[in-house]
Amino acid sequence: MEKVSVACIFFSYVVAVVFAFLRLRGRSAINRWTTLLMTMAGFVANTIYLIVRSRNADLPPLLASTHDWILVVAWVAILLYLFLTILDSELPLGVFVLPLVLLLVAVSPFVGLEPNSPGQLDPRRGWLMLHAALLVFGIVGVTVSLILAVMYLVQHRRLKRRQGMQTGVHLPSLPRLARWNRLAVVVSVPTLTLGMLAGVLLGQNQVLLDVVSDPIVIGSGIGWLVMVGFFLWLLSTDRPAEKQVAMLTVWACGFLLLTIVGLQVVSGGHQMGPAHAAAKRSA
Repeated sequence: MEKVSVACIFFSYVVAVVFAFLRLRGRSAINRWTTLLMTMAGFVANTIYLIVRSRNADLPPLLASTHDWILVVAWVAILLYLFLTILDSELPLGVFVLPLVLLLVAVSPFVGLEPNSPGQLDPRRGWLMLHAALLVFGIVGVTVSLILAVMYLVQHRRLKRRQGMQTGVHLPSLPRLARWNRLAVVVSVPTLTLGMLAGVLLGQNQVLLDVVSDPIVIGSGIGWLVMVGFFLWLLSTDRPAEKQVAMLTVWACGFLLLTIVGLQVVSGGHQMGPAHAAAKRSA
């Protein structure tokens, strides 16, 4: 188990992505099963890797480091993908989900590899777990929103060009994708907001003053404000055009994800969020 590395996870998903796209060229049981098996191999490797890291750090993956936190996001996304694929094996979800997960795995070695000290986090571990968990589910929700919006735009383009689905791989109808997209945004933004609020409550007094000068927190806050603005527009607008909602979802969710991941990479791997900053300050 100790020999499982990020490279194992990464290359499993690379093979899965290749066969997911090959599947678009036509129905093939080999492509479908290879995609599924390699995705499961990456998922198992991801699980083992997080368990080993958690044992070594004596902390749950959500609190161990930013590196582990990002891999938890990838793990949850793959879990949802496998569940939906089992429900409907004809959906070409791999083309939309796997590249994003592959990107998360690829950038994970470039952010916060050093684990936190358990002693720093013990006094408020419960609140920190809540903060980290809400952020994970919020980010996963944002990722799901982005994927659904891209699926909507792809399906809209196919229908507009009267291309149909010559390959035999089908996508849900536009109204269904639009409903799912709206639901994902409506759920993910409040979850993300609660996660950020929990982090702010944990980072109080002088710690909070230090945090607000952190470019990662500032950039993430800007991305969050964009998502909140989109969320409020979505709730206040009477029957907005479905294509417009999909395009705005791509811009808002894409901006938030690029901001969070990009700033983590550029910063050299500072710990994630106000809660981690507070823990380091109290050390």
